[in-house]
Amino acid sequence: MEIRETRDTDQRSKLRRARRRVEELKGFYWHLAAYLGVNLFITISKISNNLGNGETFAEAFWDFGTFAIWFFWGIGLAFHAVKVFSLNPIFGKDWEKRQIQKYIEEEKKEIEKYR
Repeated sequence: MEIRETRDTDQRSKLRRARRRVEELKGFYWHLAAYLGVNLFITISKISNNLGNGETFAEAFWDFGTFAIWFFWGIGLAFHAVKVFSLNPIFGKDWEKRQIQKYIEEEKKEIEKYR
């Protein structure tokens, strides 16, 4: 009976983690869509406004203000991507595997303690 309850709990835990992961992915893709949509709108508006003020297309297009929002918001989007897709250039995959193994061992010890 106890083993079955543990399996049910594990399945629910896996399902909860999978749902959380899907929500994180969905949140990132909405963030990406907003980033593209808003920045395209702002860029087109800025370029057309600058063209109306007598600038050439090249001057209007290569103005820093045209790309500033893309750049700074892009930094935030990059951090969001790192979090969602578990891109960890500092610690690497080996570090992650060791940490996962450590937590698995801790959970096994907790389970053994209550048996």
